[in-house]
Amino acid sequence: MNYIDTIILGLIQGLTEFLPVSSSGHLVLGKYLLGAEMSGIVFELAVHFGTLMSVLIYFRKRVLRLVQSIYTPSLMAERKMILYLILGMIPAVIIALIFKDQIESVFSAPLAAAIFLVVTGIILILTAAFEKGLGKIDAPRSLLIGFAQALAILPGISRSGMTISAGLFTGVKPIEAAEYSFLLSIPAIIGAIIFQAKEIVAVDKSLISHYLVGAAVAFLSGLFAVYLLLDLIRKGKFKYFGIYCILMGILGIVYFI
Repeated sequence: MNYIDTIILGLIQGLTEFLPVSSSGHLVLGKYLLGAEMSGIVFELAVHFGTLMSVLIYFRKRVLRLVQSIYTPSLMAERKMILYLILGMIPAVIIALIFKDQIESVFSAPLAAAIFLVVTGIILILTAAFEKGLGKIDAPRSLLIGFAQALAILPGISRSGMTISAGLFTGVKPIEAAEYSFLLSIPAIIGAIIFQAKEIVAVDKSLISHYLVGAAVAFLSGLFAVYLLLDLIRKGKFKYFGIYCILMGILGIVYFI
């Protein structure tokens, strides 16, 4: 494992965790092309921690108010958002607990990730007809968005892409759909870290510096991705990520067939 590979995988995780281009799909393709032996559970946990910190730092004031609302009855809007986040997590938790191993065993191949990247791209392009929504997140919408998030257990299906798209399809204002997606990523990433931590048998101390570098790169690139995505959504350019996903997916299909 060398530092160039560490930086590349850290960049892939940080950028694709929040940009609607599928972090799982890019990591499957990236690790296959760079060499699967260069990564591992501890490294994946480290880069997930980096991306978690990036979204927590960006939304620190919002997250703090959500925490404060637990013991401050007057913060009703924040209390409702906590409920909506819980509803949004339920489908993904159920599917992950029941079907995660079966789905990963079937769809972990690079070709499958490439095919699902094309699917992600098509869905993102379809959002072009739903960019004028003025609705807000509510209980039914958060549950529907949760089902969309559950699809991201498939490599190549973007979690942020599916959640934001579902928000747009149900008439939610684009920037609100994106912010809800980012907040929803916090428990999703924490859950991924917990699942990965349970599988750790031992930590290779010789690779600690690589874990730290990977986490730092994922943090910085993740923070950049948050800023970039919110800016592009404000400008009505979310759909263009679909073109990228389709092109990358087609290249992957051609390469791995």
